[in-house]
Amino acid sequence: MNRREMLAMAGALGFAPGLAASAALAADATAARDAYLYALPLIEMATTRARMLKAPGAAINRLDHARTLADHTSRRVTTPNNDTLYSIAFLDLTKGPATLTIPPMGQRYYSAAVMDMFTNNNVVLGTRTISGEGGIFTLVGPGQASTGPNPVRIATPHAWLLLRVLTDGGDDLAAAHKAQDGFLLKGAPAAPVPAYATRDAAPDAYFAAARALLASDPAPPSDLRILRRTAAYLGAGPFDAASAADGVDEARLITQFAKGRQTFTGGWAYPRPSLGDFGQDYLYRAIVALQGLGALPVAEAMYMKAAGDDEAGLFTGDGLYRLSLPAKLPLDGFWSLSMYEATTDGQFFFTDNPLGRYTIGDRTKGLKRNTDGSLDIWIGRTDPGGERSANWLPAPKAGPFAMYLRAYLPRAELLDGRFRLPPVTKV
Repeated sequence: MNRREMLAMAGALGFAPGLAASAALAADATAARDAYLYALPLIEMATTRARMLKAPGAAINRLDHARTLADHTSRRVTTPNNDTLYSIAFLDLTKGPATLTIPPMGQRYYSAAVMDMFTNNNVVLGTRTISGEGGIFTLVGPGQASTGPNPVRIATPHAWLLLRVLTDGGDDLAAAHKAQDGFLLKGAPAAPVPAYATRDAAPDAYFAAARALLASDPAPPSDLRILRRTAAYLGAGPFDAASAADGVDEARLITQFAKGRQTFTGGWAYPRPSLGDFGQDYLYRAIVALQGLGALPVAEAMYMKAAGDDEAGLFTGDGLYRLSLPAKLPLDGFWSLSMYEATTDGQFFFTDNPLGRYTIGDRTKGLKRNTDGSLDIWIGRTDPGGERSANWLPAPKAGPFAMYLRAYLPRAELLDGRFRLPPVTKV
């Protein structure tokens, strides 16, 4: 029996002070839970920044280009895609604006998303918004003046620039690399980045890191209400250690299992309209930071998770599954179905398999379509054999797995729910 349960029992037995103490502790633990969830995007951004800065030659305000598509060894960011090459830079705008040059991209899909430290997409510059002509853009921090071309306001002094450049791999890689090299980022030299606690740290260390990050990248005035309510943890304190531990434990369970936040409609969980620009939906923001850090807003891409065999949307069976898709989906970009192994802490990464195939999409070579153009995708841990092998998406050899379907540049009928994906079914 934990401390809260003991106090509740004492109150039930007629000890009024015990009951009052229990209520106070419960309220304090609730504030700790909410403080943990509110700060989680900041913590995850800082953790990702620290991990990426360990790469040879990596530095703040410098673009780092990935030259190959993500595979099962890619573990820097959860839920990666296998469609685009990533280029990444963490920004420090405290000493002045940075300049981003985007080259002419023609018909090749690309996006340059700039996220503040709360994981909101402040801008997405790309095929959808500025076409393939490119341009020069000035990334401006809070309260700064800028005389540069095409100023873009960033909500926090530090930010994450995440570029995606479409490629089919293979013979197209050289052209994709040339496109990547045309992106240029110039910013002032930055101070060394402090070390911060991670999401698994003890409550006192976690909240100390959260306070430091909030000092470095202040919250918007629209968050004042929750900051007042969680001031014991995200402000001056002090807080009760037992209540903090209870609240943090509850928050970690929520983020791990996404309790109450995944609603499956016809076999799929569809993103909320606030994805990528979360407003005051702090719980959704925290879950996305853990399970899909760097997600684009829905106007750019929709991420749909298949329902799976359990409440968490995970598949656990050893048999064969099938997804039957129509000849065309309502989008102006492209789509892909990705296979991920699920980790114990709620993250997703590509899984090793004999085909080296991590996704199936509308650009996958060698697929066998039905006479009406529709497509049956066969999903399982072992090769389904025969003609089905061409359309096999391999699952992990063991353990739970998840599948996400990405639709880039979705049309209105997908955005507003008039079109729904068919469910994944057991064969």
